[in-house]
Amino acid sequence: MHPRRAFLSSLAALPSALIANAPAADKKLPRLGVVVSAEMPGGPDQALSTVHQFGFTTCQLGVGMSPPELEKPIRDAAAKYQVQITALMTLGPGRTVWNLREGPETIGLVPRATRAARIHALKRASDLAKACNVPAVHTHCGFIPEDPKNPLYGEVLAAMSEVAKHCDANGQTFLCETGQETPITLLRAIRDLALTNVAVNLDLANLILYGKGEPVGALDVLGKHVRGIHAKDGLYPTDPYGLGEEVPMGQGKVWFAEIIHKLRQLSYTGPITIEREISGPQQQSDIRQSAGYLRDLIRREYGASPL
Repeated sequence: MHPRRAFLSSLAALPSALIANAPAADKKLPRLGVVVSAEMPGGPDQALSTVHQFGFTTCQLGVGMSPPELEKPIRDAAAKYQVQITALMTLGPGRTVWNLREGPETIGLVPRATRAARIHALKRASDLAKACNVPAVHTHCGFIPEDPKNPLYGEVLAAMSEVAKHCDANGQTFLCETGQETPITLLRAIRDLALTNVAVNLDLANLILYGKGEPVGALDVLGKHVRGIHAKDGLYPTDPYGLGEEVPMGQGKVWFAEIIHKLRQLSYTGPITIEREISGPQQQSDIRQSAGYLRDLIRREYGASPL
């Protein structure tokens, strides 16, 4: 099982004793959240209950193939637990291999064999997001070619444009998660698309895990386009065909204090969504530790503690 799937599934076991008394929301501060999935045992209700139990007020929600029947359960759970879903996430159908050998031919909108089906899946996610009043759709676009003259580059941009325009018609932002491409390649793609609703979900660890860059510098390149953050930590790869290792927050190569400082300089007040792609009690402990770590850094930098 891919670590993200294990991460989402294991959150279903979260005990209710983790509920925290959170302070009132401050619109001038980033908002903390966690990645959950509507496909976890218990469906949307269990997923958003988990968010509430952690004491968070936001989340990103994985929706798989986005069946329309998820609309009512998602809306009901969001209202019940008072959680704002900041984005719906899907990878679409087909084989996805998270490494540097098979990843380029299996991840995102780059592979020709699965591209049409994944465009369709993202459009379905956009339609579901509209029905659920969710403002963004989020995915990995894949290993976007660094050479803009590579024929695949134009093909991927055409696919991204098709999805983004569908999202725009539904009043949404299309979020491209960092990791498989260098920051400057993603910036080039965004500028070449020239669409106002294409933005970045900056996964702080992925740039390191894929050996594509480091997130402090990525904010210099992509900062004004960042509309979402995945907060996790990791180490650079040592296997040239594999990814680096994800580690507990504060134990890897992400300079979180610098990240929060730059986010304040950018006047960033969007979501910071925690990911810890392991399973079991240690995952839950690490998420709680991550939340405390981030709240302390945000309090020092912004002058107040976020939800």
